[in-house]
Amino acid sequence: MINAVERKIEQYIAELDDAYVSSLYRKLPQGKRLRTKLILKIAGSDLKVIKTAATVEMIHAASLLHDDVIDDADTRRGSVSVNASEGNKTAIMMGDILYSKAFFELTSISPEVAKVVSNAVVQLSLGELADVELSRKFHTNREAYLKMLYQKTASLMEASSEAAAILVGKPRIAYRQYGRNLGMAFQMIDDILDITVDSQTLGKPALHDFVEGKVTLPYMYLYEKLESSEQQKLAGLHRKRLNKEDEQWIKMKMAEHKIVEKSYTEAKVLITEAIALMESLGEKDLSNIAKAMIERGF
Repeated sequence: MINAVERKIEQYIAELDDAYVSSLYRKLPQGKRLRTKLILKIAGSDLKVIKTAATVEMIHAASLLHDDVIDDADTRRGSVSVNASEGNKTAIMMGDILYSKAFFELTSISPEVAKVVSNAVVQLSLGELADVELSRKFHTNREAYLKMLYQKTASLMEASSEAAAILVGKPRIAYRQYGRNLGMAFQMIDDILDITVDSQTLGKPALHDFVEGKVTLPYMYLYEKLESSEQQKLAGLHRKRLNKEDEQWIKMKMAEHKIVEKSYTEAKVLITEAIALMESLGEKDLSNIAKAMIERGF
């Protein structure tokens, strides 16, 4: 039924009656459609469910377009990003078009679903702003980082699960918690992969997050373990273009202090909770999605 969601998105884009917008949409990489998979597994495949999944994917695509502009990204999932090929103004406006069309279509689904999803976009935007502010300097504010992680990534996953539950009368609080845990763990694992996976597989330079200014949990944990002079060195490398020696030093220290394992354990706690929650509700497929996430790669 994922194909039905893709067709619905294509229909929404075609309704805009703009050839350039259609061509820009075709350039966007589709990704794993995790939010669509969640919605379909929770709520089935009637028309309102398909529409909900389509609007959520359009919102997600819009957020990535804006994110790439903010990060000055040249690539998105291994392909040239829209901002790199068409310019920042075009990428921003394409994102706005996708947001606006998604909001318009949400109004025909359900007032409660529209409220849940649109609130997630508010959180997403707040998270993007927080990410920009947190990236200005090296920090170890774990609480602020986790709040940003929830807003920027987990809120839309949370809303996807809750909206699907609303559509079919399932207990929305349980599914909302499942989506939140999944979203938090998803980004935590992304943070780990940025350190552990090679550039070619990742589709962007290794340690790219740190170069961009993002101080993710592994770097916070590492900072706590380092001696004073090493802490100064790590903080001094923040937002700098790293040479091979710098990269090797960071990875060596991560390995020495078992930072990846510590970070992975934190993500696994969230996933284990999500698995238990879904198994208590007899949702085997949703439990399996969570299990696959903790072992995922690119």
